[in-house]
Amino acid sequence: MLDSLRGAGCRILFASDASEAPFVITFETRSGERLGIVAYAFTATRTPTRNRPADERSFQIKYGSKELDEHGLPAVHALWQDPLGLFTTLLIGIDPEDGFFVAADPEMHNPTKFFIRFEFKDRHADAIQQEGWHAWERDRSGPLAEPIETVVGGTKDHFLDLVRFERAAKGLPPGDRQLLAERRELFAEAAPADEKAAEADIAALHPLVEEFQLAPSQILELIASARRLKMAVRGWVAEVKLQEVLAATPGITACDRLDEEGGPDLRVSWRGGPLLTLECKNVLRKPNAAGLARIDFQRTRASKEDPCSRYYAPSDFDIVAGCLHAVTERWEFRYILPTSLDGHARCTGKLASNVLVGGLWSADPGPVFEAAYAKL
Repeated sequence: MLDSLRGAGCRILFASDASEAPFVITFETRSGERLGIVAYAFTATRTPTRNRPADERSFQIKYGSKELDEHGLPAVHALWQDPLGLFTTLLIGIDPEDGFFVAADPEMHNPTKFFIRFEFKDRHADAIQQEGWHAWERDRSGPLAEPIETVVGGTKDHFLDLVRFERAAKGLPPGDRQLLAERRELFAEAAPADEKAAEADIAALHPLVEEFQLAPSQILELIASARRLKMAVRGWVAEVKLQEVLAATPGITACDRLDEEGGPDLRVSWRGGPLLTLECKNVLRKPNAAGLARIDFQRTRASKEDPCSRYYAPSDFDIVAGCLHAVTERWEFRYILPTSLDGHARCTGKLASNVLVGGLWSADPGPVFEAAYAKL
């Protein structure tokens, strides 16, 4: 990590002792930007293992001896995240021989169990070494599958890009995380100096700049550095776009955004009828082989007492709106009744987590609203 940063022209300000983990590094880039990382870093290897695929590589997420909690289950460890947004947390496997890294989503693994194996394939390692920077989905399958994760890999000379990427991607859903990873120009370089003139123009146009007494870039950096604030802004952007689309739809007589923790996103009335609730879900970046958009339709967390609490029930909302932005990069939506989705194979009364946006979904919300009213 230190060699990569020095190779990118950075000046190391502080590096914690290599015998202690996680690793803490602060540095200054060639442009004078000061950054800090807290890296949970492990050695990635290609070690043939009995009863495992021959093309598999991995790294072990573990420190010290294996610990159990009061119930005799593997203990979990909270990955440290800087509440002030000054340090960026990394969860990575590094292959020092082949000179590349594989980065997991720190938020997806927070808290994490130690002594777990993070696998990836030879084809991922080959793509990283050939392209320098590569992102893919890691589907953790099983009877109660965990959410799909977007993994990012890069060669040694792209380590600084990873730091900037993870700073920008903190808290993003998998589809948006992969979309950002594939648009490296959005985070790979620091803002050019000539943006000061553009900021002055924005400052003259928007009263928030004067009210906050902050430059536009500082306001955006504040949003980017505060996980809950950025997630709220990104979620509200999708909801605002959905509200704009619905408000312009003939027949919509009411359309309001809701701000309830864990509740539906919008409340809509169709042709003066009773209010209906909508849940807006983002699709993943990559469609399936048939070209259908996919939704990982589950919550990020489940309670220890009830693993099935991760999944939604048909009664949680009246309509599901699938946002296609991660695939099309346009604010397009498709609609369906939750009762039209497949049920979960193991959790009775819950909806399956693997959802395809196919022929049952409608680009026109009207028929879906009518069908929802028929079920009231």
